[in-house]
Amino acid sequence: MDPLYGICHYAITVFYDIFFRGDIAGLENIPKDGPLIVASNHASHLDPPLVGCHIPRQLAFFARKTLWSGKLATWWLDGVGAIPVDRDGASDVGAIKNVLRALQAGKVLTLFPEGTRSPDGTLQPAKSGVGMIACRSRVSVLPARIFNSHIAFGRGGGFRLGTRVSIVYGKPLQVADFDDPKAGKDRYQLASDKIMAAIAALKEPQPVII
Repeated sequence: MDPLYGICHYAITVFYDIFFRGDIAGLENIPKDGPLIVASNHASHLDPPLVGCHIPRQLAFFARKTLWSGKLATWWLDGVGAIPVDRDGASDVGAIKNVLRALQAGKVLTLFPEGTRSPDGTLQPAKSGVGMIACRSRVSVLPARIFNSHIAFGRGGGFRLGTRVSIVYGKPLQVADFDDPKAGKDRYQLASDKIMAAIAALKEPQPVII
């Protein structure tokens, strides 16, 4: 990990352990090396840092270009490897090229197939963007699901410290699991739907009662 990312990674892990400690399952499914897309549901601004703080590798993620608005913000975003993207990321050719270049270099990318935060934690239909990137990059996709982040810090609400936020990592999907090159114009959407179905299949871990 780059130094700044490593410091942030450690700080976020401590923050999670103190305020949102839930159950983490499937860590054994996370590949130790090689390019990878982590595809997760999305219901809170907490999702990007929390889904990444349990993965012992540096993750790249999208951030709106407008966030590069000052020297400090630009320094931090560049330091943690954020990829600038227009609001409609699926049509940002420059961002897509940067993503494909990062994956070709063996990096890990975080994507949220739903495209926007769910207002109540329920899963929303996937957009075609994640399928397009997954099909074009030809790399494995690790499905992940975050539970209760919408309660901890949802849309229109404040922090609810003490909320148990649990995260499950599924088994990686190989290219053949989600890509059908013969699907024609629906290829990318079908790939996104299969990835979203893998996320939906992940169940919240139940606390062990002693």
